[in-house]
Amino acid sequence: MGFQIEKIWMTIMVVAICLSNGRIEAQVKVGFYSGSCPTAELIIQEEVEKALTGDPGVGADLLRMFFHDCFASGCDASILLDSTANNTAEKDAKVNLTLEGFEIIDNIKERLEAVCKGVVSCADIIAFAARDSVAHYGGVHFKVAGGRRDGRVSRAADASILPSADQNLSQLTKLFISRGLSQSDMIILSGAHTIGISHCDAFAGQLYDVHADGYEAMDEKYAAHLRQRCPPGSNNTVVMNPHSQFVFDNRYYKNLLSRHGLFVSDRTLLSTHGTETQVRRYASNYKRFQRKFADAMFKLGKMDVLTGADGEIRANCRAIN
Repeated sequence: MGFQIEKIWMTIMVVAICLSNGRIEAQVKVGFYSGSCPTAELIIQEEVEKALTGDPGVGADLLRMFFHDCFASGCDASILLDSTANNTAEKDAKVNLTLEGFEIIDNIKERLEAVCKGVVSCADIIAFAARDSVAHYGGVHFKVAGGRRDGRVSRAADASILPSADQNLSQLTKLFISRGLSQSDMIILSGAHTIGISHCDAFAGQLYDVHADGYEAMDEKYAAHLRQRCPPGSNNTVVMNPHSQFVFDNRYYKNLLSRHGLFVSDRTLLSTHGTETQVRRYASNYKRFQRKFADAMFKLGKMDVLTGADGEIRANCRAIN
């Protein structure tokens, strides 16, 4: 009798552990809203298309928003919360001050609340909007899991962990590994720089200091063009990929090989044989890049998510309930 009771308790413990280990996988899944809000993904796609028709570049912001949200403190829409009198939120951290597209998320949320009140999280809206932005630019329409819940905390200090334009390969690799991502994930996610713009102050220091880390790796004609665009003291903007500004292609990697990488953090991907080999593979094989990018985005989207009874479904993405 005692032996059977012990076996029962052991079975319960094993089931509990399995459930615990599979908790995120069970609750964050592709097609999460197929029953509770069947039109959710369509509504998000429609609003993204509308926004990009009016402002073709804002899709890059929506993609960057997703990365900054997930990488800083998990995919919990903390980047959408407004600052309060007692707290400076993530969106007001220096690294996020140039980020646009928050009103697009507001518009999506308003439409979703009208048809499926209290169902679709702001965190999931960001994830789907990033995917739809990539697809709009001609990139792969990858699968996105749903079921994330929204966090109640947003601190500007949490954004300090985000990668910066002047970091080298060793620094970036350690940073990504600390967040559960690999060096290969870092190289493929860097491919998002095939779209978007940058403000001059993110890289101008390299242009006027010949001793700056990574300066010598930049093509001199390209550097001269950037100096013309970014005179000392200015904060103009430059296109990340002037060859195909609004196309989600593998040109980023081709630019690196021709020494047209904008940031030190871009050019450093050529600093070892192993990383350069990966860059060359993506530069020569568009389909491989698209496939690997889709896999990395799916992985990024499951970073430190809130599920079940954790967090909440915000009625307004800018404020906790």
